[in-house]
Amino acid sequence: MALNDDIKLFAQVPLFQGFSEDQLRLIAFGAERRRIAAGHMLFRQYSPAECAFVICNGRFDLWTEERDGKREVKATVGSGCLLSELALFTLCERKFTAVAREDSEVIRITRILFHRMIEEFPDVAAVVSERIRGNIAALATSAAAMQNRFL
Repeated sequence: MALNDDIKLFAQVPLFQGFSEDQLRLIAFGAERRRIAAGHMLFRQYSPAECAFVICNGRFDLWTEERDGKREVKATVGSGCLLSELALFTLCERKFTAVAREDSEVIRITRILFHRMIEEFPDVAAVVSERIRGNIAALATSAAAMQNRFL
């Protein structure tokens, strides 16, 4: 894929919506493309997350493993999905294991690259901050609605 194709893909990712073409170009230029064969693991649950991944093509099963060893597929995600978004902001651990359901391709975005973009484009911090506030508000609304159903 060409750099312009990566920029178009990033523009569809909710976290990056509203970023300028130059901002997306910086991410695309500094990111790393990886191919993952069907059945291979992209990352393991509870491992340290120092980067996020945007799925270019293919699909991944996201599963968790319980203490008794039982695995449960929580979701299957595909093109345009951003995995481990929180890793772009802070040190955290992976919440799922991601395994390629088919031959797939991802773009790896490191926390260092994302922080560099925020340093070069301070307005990005405001956009991201507003998006995070919106996500937290939606989560709180959802939690309140669920609580009301159980009362």
